[in-house]
Amino acid sequence: MAEISTKPYLIRALYEWCTDAGYTPQLLVAVDGRTRVPPGFVKDGQIVLNISAGATRNLTLDNDWIQFSSRFGGVSHEISIPVDRVMAIFARENGQGLHFEPVDTPEPPDQAPSTQADEPTPPPKGRPSLKVVK
Repeated sequence: MAEISTKPYLIRALYEWCTDAGYTPQLLVAVDGRTRVPPGFVKDGQIVLNISAGATRNLTLDNDWIQFSSRFGGVSHEISIPVDRVMAIFARENGQGLHFEPVDTPEPPDQAPSTQADEPTPPPKGRPSLKVVK
């Protein structure tokens, strides 16, 4: 019999603990080509996501994938996270939770990174510069 990972079960348990205690459950995710998140919110290859009932819609915490809809900057996004890319689940209010080592898995050769393919690049921040053209 193949060994079953405890990680998705621990994620679900910590999610329920956060919810029952009135805390905000958050995920720290190592973003890769299989991870579908808004690219403008990824910093240093990682993203922190609020997965509370008030911040998500249709949240599913399966053994292989975590999926939900959420709004970022007022725009709705479909989020898909492989469980093996979750680095931590914790309560925002006190930081209590569990940290995991993400498992590096090779990307399928025919699949482009979906974080860049599905979303336009955010406009550069800062002051716009204009030139006079004669």
